[in-house]
Order: sequence, then C-alpha cells, then structure tokens
Amino acid sequence: MGAIGGFYGGRLAKAGREVHFLSHSDYQFVLQNGLKIDSPDGNFHLPHINVYQNSKDMPKTDVIIVGLKTVKNRDVLPELLRPIVHKDSTVVLIQNGIGLEDDLQAIYPGLHIVAGLAFICSVKNAPGHIHHQDFGSINLGNYSCPKEQFAILLQDFLDAGLQAAEVPYLEARWRKAVWNMPFNGMTVALNTSTDKLLKNPATRQLIYDQMMEVIGAANALGVDTLTSAFADKMMQMTDEMVPYSPSMKIDYDYHRPMEIYYLYSRPIAEAKKVGFDMPKLAMLEAELHFLQK
Repeated sequence: MGAIGGFYGGRLAKAGREVHFLSHSDYQFVLQNGLKIDSPDGNFHLPHINVYQNSKDMPKTDVIIVGLKTVKNRDVLPELLRPIVHKDSTVVLIQNGIGLEDDLQAIYPGLHIVAGLAFICSVKNAPGHIHHQDFGSINLGNYSCPKEQFAILLQDFLDAGLQAAEVPYLEARWRKAVWNMPFNGMTVALNTSTDKLLKNPATRQLIYDQMMEVIGAANALGVDTLTSAFADKMMQMTDEMVPYSPSMKIDYDYHRPMEIYYLYSRPIAEAKKVGFDMPKLAMLEAELHFLQK
C-alpha cells in the first residue's frame, strides 16, 4: 500500500465501501494501528482496516485498484492479481504511462480494465501514514469495462467525496503524459523541484516545449482534443501548486528503479510508429537511462 492506493482506498473505506488493502513493508504496523491520512480536505484515521501481506490471502475482489510502480507490471503484477480476480473483476490502473492497459489485457484477455488518471500530490511519509498535500481528482478512462460496471465504479469514487469524471481512454492517458513526461524526468535530470523548473526562464521554456511534443504525439495518434491551451493550463496549474517532487524524483533519490519504460520509451515508440518524433523527450529519456545505470 503506497501513497496513491492508500489515499483512494482510504477515502473509499471512510465512505463505507468494503476495502481490502495489500501491504508489504508496514503490514504489521497497519494491522495494529490502522491507516492515517492527513489531507487539506480533512484528516482522518481508520483504526481497523482489512489488511494483508500477501494477495494469496485476500478474497476474490470486484474492483482492484493498482497503485504499483509500472516497473513491476510485467513480472510482479500478473502474479499479484491471479489470486484475487474473478471473471467479472475490474482492474483500475492508477499508474503513469502509455500502453499499460494493452499489456495487461494481453496477459488477462477477459479482464475488465480501466485507466485511472490521478491528479494528486501525495506521499507516504511513515508506516501507515499518508500525507495528501494537494489536488486529488481522478479521471477514469474505460478501456474494456462493461458500461454498467463502469458507472458503478465511477459512483463509488463520487460517493467517497472525490472529484471523479469519465474521460475518453486514449485522451486520458496522453492528457496525463503532458504533465508527467516533462516534470518527472526533468526534476531527476536537474535534481530539482517543479517550482524551480518554472521559475527559471530557460527550463520553463524547455518544459513547455516538451509538453508540446507530447501534445503533438497525441494529435498524431488521433487525440485531436489536446491543444496548446492544455499546455498553458498545465503550466498555470503547476505555478499555483505547492513545490513538489514527482514520484520519479522520489524513486531516484531513494535509489529505486525509475518508470522509464512506460513513461518515456513506450510513448516515444508509439509516436514514432505514426511518424512523429519527440527529440527533446528522447534526449531526456537517454539521460534518465544514464542516471539509472
């Protein structure tokens, strides 16, 4: 259970939904002390939650929220899901990147999959303790879920007091990439935070140029609703948000593998298939591979 799964799962549990949490490193602590969430929307503590150290001990589940880092998608995730999915299970991938749903569907052809695009600043700063700093909305893009089940899922998030909305699947993935691809990698490459990148004129322009590369790639792949106006909106939003270190920067600082494949390599390759190059982001990808080594 990380900062994302803990936050959204905690809000759903607080709203009365039956939620089961998978926790490895802080399992014993959470079992004894529950889950605490500090949030500008109101702090709360769930003293007793359903928590497990192994997915093999969990019940079959109607909805599975995945907040794992994508570096675990091709080996760990399929095995984690195997004991808990049934024929009508829906998996919500609250993860960053392009191509996630395609790859999971290839492993589980009958699985109902939804893309979860979280716009949130949230960190896990102690065992069983999540600090929600800012934002918190979530867009849901339906990849392969029956409409009736999707409607129930969306309502669950709304009932938990979350700002949730349905968005077209492919648009949702590329819309999130407009922010993620520039800021995740640039904070790592330059060892900085979002606010400092935007305060410097040179890096501010570079961030904007990278955003426009993502929008150009999305347009080339048929997502014509993304325009420069959205890049302008993302720049303004980041100007107004608290200084922030994205998840890739935190992973790098703690010497954990970075999510380079789905955040950079895959979208760059998908764009190249339709004849669109992303030179500035390809350079950033190469720098991240160097730093990862």
